[in-house]
Amino acid sequence: MTSSLTKPILATDAGAAAGISTTPPTSTGARATPREFSRAQLAAISWATPLAVLLAWEALSRAGHIEPQILPAPTSVALTAWEMIRDGSLFTHLGYSLARAMTGFAIGGLIGLALGIVVGFSRLAEAVFDRSVQMVRAVPFLALLPLVIIWFGVEESGKIFLVSLAVLFPIYINTVLGIRQVDPKLLEVGKVTGLSRGEQIRKIILPGAMPSILTGVRYALAVSWLALVIAETIATNRGIGFLAMDAREFLQTNVIVLTLLIYAAIGVAADSLARLLERRLLSWHPNYDRKGAR
Repeated sequence: MTSSLTKPILATDAGAAAGISTTPPTSTGARATPREFSRAQLAAISWATPLAVLLAWEALSRAGHIEPQILPAPTSVALTAWEMIRDGSLFTHLGYSLARAMTGFAIGGLIGLALGIVVGFSRLAEAVFDRSVQMVRAVPFLALLPLVIIWFGVEESGKIFLVSLAVLFPIYINTVLGIRQVDPKLLEVGKVTGLSRGEQIRKIILPGAMPSILTGVRYALAVSWLALVIAETIATNRGIGFLAMDAREFLQTNVIVLTLLIYAAIGVAADSLARLLERRLLSWHPNYDRKGAR
């Protein structure tokens, strides 16, 4: 039970003590309480716009306002996907792309996290590493392609290297930012309560930096697929990127649109996974603990 000494003083209590009426106005112009949406309702609303776009796209295609060779109807793309599922080619290409993306994400993510922690805690490490990292980050991936081919040839290692490099930067930057933005007052409280340096890092600094780190993970998931598209232009005969490039050569618009929809679907799934991770790891945080907040 909350003690009366620690109970917050509310405006109604103060008004009652001063003899002022605290009864809310009953006029019809009073502001209504905003409606609270459930998580399921918010999810349904978030899917309404993409569904409306698909329906409009299908209707315009059937009415002849969109030429099939320019942009095929969603039903035509779905039939192409079904044919590729039946012969197994779609899952083969998708499997190779997922393997490259996951391997590159794991390698780049671990390196970015480790480097970000070191630089975040040490000004000396920042002087040694940060400027070089920022210089490499400014180099476009397409400019790196010739060098990657010379280094790795056309093997899988070159594609994984590009994805790892793309993932490294957002996780590194957000990890450093999260560590540097931890409230100094919390560290002072830790010192006063007798926490060691290791306990401060484990109980204060890393939990405080976790929202920023997970933001970096979300950005890295999106960037990894962008890098994979570029990586799969290196001589290969498997992967979603190869599927799109091959379809371009033969003017197979259905397949090109299908690959774009696959990238979009994977992006949504990856972002949903990152949000689930946020809700699990940041359940203590008020911005992530509210029902349907994320």
